[in-house]
Amino acid sequence: MASRLHAFNRFELKYLVPVEEAAGIRDELAERMDRDLHSPVGGYGVWSLYYDTADLRFYWEKIEGLKFRRKLRIRHYGDLDGVTDESPVCVEIKQRVNRVTQKRRITLPYGAARQLCDGRQLIEHSAKESAFVQEVLELIVRLNLRPTAITGYQREALVGRDADTGLRVTFDRRVRGRDRDFHFGTPNPENRFTIPPHLAVMEIKVNERTPHWITDLAARRNLNLVRVSKYVQSIEAFGRAPRSVFHVHEADYPPPTTPTDMPLPGQRPASEAPVKAGAQ
Repeated sequence: MASRLHAFNRFELKYLVPVEEAAGIRDELAERMDRDLHSPVGGYGVWSLYYDTADLRFYWEKIEGLKFRRKLRIRHYGDLDGVTDESPVCVEIKQRVNRVTQKRRITLPYGAARQLCDGRQLIEHSAKESAFVQEVLELIVRLNLRPTAITGYQREALVGRDADTGLRVTFDRRVRGRDRDFHFGTPNPENRFTIPPHLAVMEIKVNERTPHWITDLAARRNLNLVRVSKYVQSIEAFGRAPRSVFHVHEADYPPPTTPTDMPLPGQRPASEAPVKAGAQ
């Protein structure tokens, strides 16, 4: 069996930008970058199911800023319509070591991923995949991990060219999630915006150092680095933990003057059913 493992290290910089401004930034970046071959016009869906302990260990490790921390998730790319046990997903361990973000993941059929993460059963794998599969299973059993939150968003991605081949910039909009109905194939799930819908998360990802022209672009457009986690946003938007310094407060980023009927996180008590923000 060919290895389905993939691993990489990189630095990540995050910014919150209004959706209208993000379009202009994307067009400017496109002068020196290429559209990711897997990113169609309008972007693609990214859905992640996060696992955590009953007392939210991974959440609190992020809040406390531990030098070494990690998260376990199952990730699906694309729309959720028609997801079956044969649909490809990634089981991924994302960890932070000081300032470096490390990702290790294996691509599996959705049924096998659920067997591993929910059923806590060993799955068929190659010798090269054994260490990672065993690590995932050990982590789930030892910490008694369970499905905790789903996040979803629409992503557009650009990749560097020539000397900037290690550069990747993504724009994530319509960031939403839910704290129940954890099967990706759940029909008509109820999602809530966890970041105000007029904002996009822009991420700059590099292998070593950020190109100077990217730094100049950020300074010229008055972009400010933010510490924002989509998983943290979901936990706090649903009242699982008090809002922290990582939470995007609507008052800090007022919506555009155009009225909108889109619900913002925090507008309804966490005990109520989440506002529907669109399954796809």
